[in-house]
Amino acid sequence: MAKTTFHRAGRLLTLDNIGVSYGERVILRDVRLQIDNLMRSDGKPQGQTVSLLGPSGIGKTQLFRCIAGLQQPSQGTVSLNDNGRPVVAGEVGVVSQHYPLFGHRSVLGNMLLSTSDRKKAMAALDRFGLADKAHLYPTQLSGGQRQRAAIAQQLLHGSQFLLMDEPFSGLDILSKLSVCAAISDIVSSDEIATVIIITHDIETSVLVADTLWVLGRERKADNSLIPGATIVKSFDLLERGLAYCEDANRLPAYHETVDEIIALFKHL
Repeated sequence: MAKTTFHRAGRLLTLDNIGVSYGERVILRDVRLQIDNLMRSDGKPQGQTVSLLGPSGIGKTQLFRCIAGLQQPSQGTVSLNDNGRPVVAGEVGVVSQHYPLFGHRSVLGNMLLSTSDRKKAMAALDRFGLADKAHLYPTQLSGGQRQRAAIAQQLLHGSQFLLMDEPFSGLDILSKLSVCAAISDIVSSDEIATVIIITHDIETSVLVADTLWVLGRERKADNSLIPGATIVKSFDLLERGLAYCEDANRLPAYHETVDEIIALFKHL
């Protein structure tokens, strides 16, 4: 069987010269990146996972809010597709770090906030291995289960994009793998979805993403830091043979990439 190859075509998301400042305090500066449609060699579109990596406190939360349309940047625009129109809140599905499910509603009840179709809601739970948890409450779920429930709820909204803030934070290794499996399931399904992860978890990002951007602060010639974080490097994991690859963490390229990013983090 011929190996599936990929190419990029058509714009999905553009961040153009994004800057965030509070008075003289610069948080983000000149953040520029784009996400394009990913197409398979058979002509079919492919969902994808992109990761924005950065050390804690670098400005990832501010960037998350700008991409989600929850905060207007001080300068620049975030736009969907090729029309150049700034994104507005609600156009991008959002799963925040604390998995925002209503505690007074059952898991199924939370799903029904996104759709009135009970069968559709149960199908979403079944897809993420949560059908037997439908009548439990969020506090009765593990962290990984709550994360999957939050993902299912956002997918019921029908968002083309799913933006996830620190999805691996506080999870044990098995829960991380469970979330990775859920993300892989989303992007390989018939519904074309782009998952954008904002995190400081290098190892898991390299395992699950096909494109990585590293957010950090650049340095002047005298080695002093330039105020405000920007994109300092990108990694195409398709080219490195790591994307859509089972057991990628067993490959030398995986460990080489992780080591390269760790070394980069030390200077951000």
